[in-house]
Amino acid sequence: MKKIIQITSGRGPAECNFVVTNVFKRFQKYCEDNQIKIDVIERELDKDFNQLASIILEVESNDLNFFLETWLGTILWIGKSPYRKFHQRKNWFIGCFELEIPIATKINPKEISYQTMRSSGNGGQNVNKVNSAVRATHIPTGLTVVSMDSRSQLQNKKLATARLFLKLQENENQKIKNLVQEKWNNQSTIARGNPVKTFKGEKFEEV
Repeated sequence: MKKIIQITSGRGPAECNFVVTNVFKRFQKYCEDNQIKIDVIERELDKDFNQLASIILEVESNDLNFFLETWLGTILWIGKSPYRKFHQRKNWFIGCFELEIPIATKINPKEISYQTMRSSGNGGQNVNKVNSAVRATHIPTGLTVVSMDSRSQLQNKKLATARLFLKLQENENQKIKNLVQEKWNNQSTIARGNPVKTFKGEKFEEV
């Protein structure tokens, strides 16, 4: 089982980036202690203090659901600002989210079905009397294209296959766009309450 996790400050102040950095360290240590494979996919550092504003991780283990139940959501750190000595605020919130990562479609020719049919022209007239048009269907996704450009069935099959490849790629590109939007939404939707985890103090002791 693989999961993609984002830990983010939600565009919060520098203190929240400090929290992201330290929560990531705790998250990483827990994974290592429990034989959960963890890899960093992407990280975003702030410009002022070189702390993590956001980090995206891939975690892998036999069963991650129970583990992630205790991490996904709002995380609270209770402590004094490490950057502003006289700042009164002591509660700092960050978010931990699961991302839906699109899996690139690997096209296997055996997963494409072809159906021949008769090409038709304007007004319903037959372009020819043989089944030269070809419909190509990618069985796993159900995506379908039709080619009736040529009088040659073989040529239409090639054209249909090429168009199917393009359509599948467009589908994957849209999934990636949706992922980018999801990441951005996570930066703005951290709830300031009901944390799933609470840490306190400079040592980030879990409450």
